[in-house]
Amino acid sequence: MTSSQPVRPTRQRTAVVEALDSADGFRSAQEIHALLERRGEPVALATVYRTLQRLADAGEVDLLRAEGGETTYRRCSATHHHHLVCRTCGATEEVEGPAVERWTRAVADEHGFIDVSHTLEVFGTCAPCRRRRTVEA
Repeated sequence: MTSSQPVRPTRQRTAVVEALDSADGFRSAQEIHALLERRGEPVALATVYRTLQRLADAGEVDLLRAEGGETTYRRCSATHHHHLVCRTCGATEEVEGPAVERWTRAVADEHGFIDVSHTLEVFGTCAPCRRRRTVEA
């Protein structure tokens, strides 16, 4: 199967998609696998990884590489966007970045690149975590 083909809906892949749909926020392959085990769905961890990668390749899920290097996944809106990610609790916000889009096009043009894609994650501390930190201090 190539990345341009849709993901064929096997029972295991359907279970992975349903697990993603039921999850709040980004989840790792291991978290999705654990959720499937709790539900009594016999899906191998390798199948979860392959399915998530195929879904990401097909643009059906967003993937986020956390600062520590772990890749997490989430069903996301179909429009191009970026993420603000809280380092403390992992909360994410989808944001648009018109200045980033203009910069990306300019840099690609300057270097003669076409068919350019990109991802952007901005890490910080969300307002609720910042308030909790202030109260604890």
